Amino acid sequence: MSNKFSYNLKKLRVERGLSQKQLAEVLQTTLKTISHWETGYTEPSIDLILRISTYFDISTDELLGKE
Repeated sequence: MSNKFSYNLKKLRVERGLSQKQLAEVLQTTLKTISHWETGYTEPSIDLILRISTYFDISTDELLGKE
């Protein structure tokens, strides 16, 4: 994965007016996990990538910065 995912996730979250905590609740994970994803420290599983793309109504390619 790349920094594009981290950037895109934060951008989508901010555009929706969500805090990291709110997004964590939606995705049933922790605030720390969201923070780590947004800084590129860790990466989500494929299952979570699918869940994130579904929640934001975008393709996984778009989420991962492949388009």
